[in-house]
This record gives sequence, structure tokens and C-alpha cells, in this order.
Amino acid sequence: MSSRQPHPESVSVEISGCSKDDARIVFDTLCECFSSDRCSDDVPEEFHETRPTVWLGTFDVADAHEGGVRPARLSSSVDADVHGGYWAIDRFRTTLDSLFTVHDLTTVPGDQEEELHVRLESG
Repeated sequence: MSSRQPHPESVSVEISGCSKDDARIVFDTLCECFSSDRCSDDVPEEFHETRPTVWLGTFDVADAHEGGVRPARLSSSVDADVHGGYWAIDRFRTTLDSLFTVHDLTTVPGDQEEELHVRLESG
């Protein structure tokens, strides 16, 4: 197995359709809940003014941080695509529900993994 493959307890998150500030709020909030490849000084940047930007992060849902994380305040909605194993997606979704108002757009079940497309708004 390639070391680049995420293990079954991790989810990959693609954020789009928002400002870099809202992307950072989402990632910072999720980093308070789970270990991630995105560290606190990893600030999302806009690379092009007219083309959409997608920000990526991987979160280890097996390594959940205990403690009360308050719901996040976003300036506008944020689209997120989440990929991972069924257990990881279920646990991640429960956390999303506690942090944001989550609107399901689509869910694509697979053999070993699930893909969730959601819109996040302030909780």
C-alpha cells in the first residue's frame, strides 16, 4: 500500500465556493477537533482572482481532541467534499453537525469509501 493513501480513519476534505478567510475558519475549527496535515500557520491563499480555488486537508478522526469547541461563524456558506471510509465519514459528519449548520447536497456510496458533498453555514 502506498504511503500516500489515507488510512481508513482519515477523511480528506476539499473546500471551495468561499473566501480564503472562511476556508481558514473551517480548517482551524476542524483542527481543534482532529489531528490534521494542516497546521495552524498553514493559511489558505487565493491563487487566482477569477478561477475558483479549492483548499485541501486531511483529518484523522480516530485522533479526536476532547473539549468544547464552539460553533464557527462564517461570513458566507462553504462547500465541502469529504472522502473517507464509512466509519470515518460518520464520525466526521457528527462533528460537522456540532460545529456548523450542514446541508447535504449529495452522498456517493462506494465499495470501501463514501463521498459526502455538503454546504456549511454558521452554526
